[in-house]
Amino acid sequence: MSAKVLEYFPAGAPRGSWPAEEFAAQRRAEGEAATVVMDLERDAFLVVVPAAEDE
Repeated sequence: MSAKVLEYFPAGAPRGSWPAEEFAAQRRAEGEAATVVMDLERDAFLVVVPAAEDE
């Protein structure tokens, strides 16, 4: 399965702040199947959606 990255957020957000989760929730409210994954090499959270077949 391949995925398209919509946005990435540094992992060092202030305690109690979840900007990647909030962004993904907004995309889900718009009908996109957005999820949050951790990119250990970049130390960031990525908001991804499944890639279209033709991409």
